[in-house]
Amino acid sequence: MGILNITPDSFYEGSRITDARSEDLVSRAGYLLGQGASILDIGGYSTRPGAREISAAEELDRVLPAITAVRRHFPGAAISVDTFRAEVAKAAVHAGAHIINDVSGGNLDPEMFETVAGLKVPYVLMHMRGTPQTMNSLTGYQSFPADVIRELREKLARLRELGAADIIIDPGFGFAKTSAQNFALLSALPLFGQLGCPVMVGVSRKSTIYKTLGVSPGEALNGTTVLNTIALMNGAQILRVHDAAEARQAIILTEQVTNSKL
Repeated sequence: MGILNITPDSFYEGSRITDARSEDLVSRAGYLLGQGASILDIGGYSTRPGAREISAAEELDRVLPAITAVRRHFPGAAISVDTFRAEVAKAAVHAGAHIINDVSGGNLDPEMFETVAGLKVPYVLMHMRGTPQTMNSLTGYQSFPADVIRELREKLARLRELGAADIIIDPGFGFAKTSAQNFALLSALPLFGQLGCPVMVGVSRKSTIYKTLGVSPGEALNGTTVLNTIALMNGAQILRVHDAAEARQAIILTEQVTNSKL
């Protein structure tokens, strides 16, 4: 899953596209697809810690033209929309998006679960507490990562009661998690298989990598590839990344290891 951020303030400068109607968007989308991305994840609301709040109208003004442009230039591309708002999810699917990627796991809009169930599209259920503005203060767990799995299981049950299908689990690296918890989460990734859904991992260039290594987000590609490889070895089935070619190489080589027979 290649990241297309239609935002001026996403944490990694190299992922920002400030105008969804520009050639930069088409160029970036084509680059990601050419490098091996299977899905393009379009986001119009930065969810980095402390990110600025924007209205649904502003988010729609960023996201809908991007969907239109990708569909026009790359009609075979699978499009995901990164939003926690049911209103945006509905408009995005009607505009041609195929997947809803909700970083809040339904926490920030009580209508999201019913909306995605009614839309009958795949839904990424991510674990998060609070909001992008408050999540860093909500990292206290009684039992980690058991609490994360329990909270996701409860939401899965609600989604299934509503008739939602094709649910993808994202453990939520960096969302209401400390750096140490992110590393523990990566080690515990096989436990998420008990939820019975594909697992998506999004660690690309995040602070857990660049702060640990003492580098900038722009210098965190090698660390990202290392953690992506570990995630794949521990059962991840989708990688959400800024750098599709390197992620694709990690997938190919990891598959060679896991499928090797002599």
